[in-house]
Amino acid sequence: MDSHNKISAFRDDSLGNDDTVGLAEKIKKGDLNPQTITQDAIERAQQVNPHLNAIAVEDFDSALERSKESFSGVFQGVPTFIKDTDQVHGLPIYFGSRTLPGDISSKYSKTAKQVLATGLNHLGTSTTPEFGLTGTTESLRFGATRNPWNTGYSTGGSSGGSSALVAAGVIPIAHANDGAGSIRIPASCCGLVGLKASRGRIKDKEVPGYFPANILHDGVVTRTVRDTWAFHTSIEQNNPAKEYPPIGEISETYRSDLRIAVLTENCHGNQSDDVLVEAVHDVAKKCESLGHNIEMISNPFYKKFDSDFWLLWTHLAFYLRYGGGKEFSSNFDASQLEQWPQYLVNHHWKNLHKLPIAFWRLRKFASDYEKLLEGFDILLTPTLGTTPPKIGFFGPEVDGETHWHRINEYLPFTKYQNISGAPAITLPCSTDSEDLPIGIQFASRLGEDRLLLELSKQLEEASTWKSLA
Repeated sequence: MDSHNKISAFRDDSLGNDDTVGLAEKIKKGDLNPQTITQDAIERAQQVNPHLNAIAVEDFDSALERSKESFSGVFQGVPTFIKDTDQVHGLPIYFGSRTLPGDISSKYSKTAKQVLATGLNHLGTSTTPEFGLTGTTESLRFGATRNPWNTGYSTGGSSGGSSALVAAGVIPIAHANDGAGSIRIPASCCGLVGLKASRGRIKDKEVPGYFPANILHDGVVTRTVRDTWAFHTSIEQNNPAKEYPPIGEISETYRSDLRIAVLTENCHGNQSDDVLVEAVHDVAKKCESLGHNIEMISNPFYKKFDSDFWLLWTHLAFYLRYGGGKEFSSNFDASQLEQWPQYLVNHHWKNLHKLPIAFWRLRKFASDYEKLLEGFDILLTPTLGTTPPKIGFFGPEVDGETHWHRINEYLPFTKYQNISGAPAITLPCSTDSEDLPIGIQFASRLGEDRLLLELSKQLEEASTWKSLA
């Protein structure tokens, strides 16, 4: 295989290059049926997965059987994948790790139930790095998942399997989740739309109560804003988050006077790569042409935010390492952990004394974040600190210290909303000199998901975003 090929499954079959909403509308009208699109999605998967390595476990035969049933949700049986972080009835679960034997799940996780209740039909599970702990999708359990835009490059992570399958055209929508940006990072690398909704919009996974915040969020990656919007509207109809304004149905009218703060430097005051700064400025000009008000700002967040967040991340790895037997499987084998999680656990032990003050500052951060956005409607940043990395840059063979320094540079912006709980969305607004996608992130205040989706839809209609279709 040429490691620098574009890989696309798009072709003239029942899926075409339609998005999820478009396919569901055709099924509802009787122009298509779930069996046909399921079969075509399976054939697409079989065509491109040998090049992408994005599927953890196939469930094709059962998916075809399910496709003969009626689907009550809005998506009418459109095919999808569930990330290998969630139980799927009848399938083994690995969390991308050799520490787990692949116990067969006897039920669906709460998240998988919510995703499938929208009317989606799963074809199996998608790849993730070990326990979703890094920003690529490469593991010793499954190997490297490759970016369909250029297979020499990473999909990002940790929802990289889902993102590769959606970007390549196997399916139009897939489950993803986000602890430090893991919906938005691979969506950025693969040229997709990825929303981390406000905390509580979806009944997210839980962390221990002593954590400074529940940083774990579930959602989807898609190729269109309306798919992301329709998904969250469906979730809301089934399980409304009563503490927030409703997301509601897709809007046809948009505000033209939003106050948008533009930020391109990290919490230490260091600027992003020039190509990312240029892409952000281009998007800011587009927003200005649509009637919005733009203001460049310096990074207003405290300088120790990154070190505090990564200390929390080491504690998450510590929690997984020592709670794996109880949390995942009685056959959990910690001796099989890869270098990166081991490094995180060791870093945690060495810095244990710093944990109380770091947790205190992170708890306080939510109010600091909301205070900043009192003067703005939107915070506009690059999604990542670099362009998509090559395969191996964050691979399991990289020593922990090198990985640590690289990931700090890679993720300066996505973590703010995991701590604050506020919504953030990445949009495929640009490409780099290698024709790889550059995602631009828009964030807002807690509960303002609809505002983000309205601006995203407005930009999508006013722009020409590249895809592999």
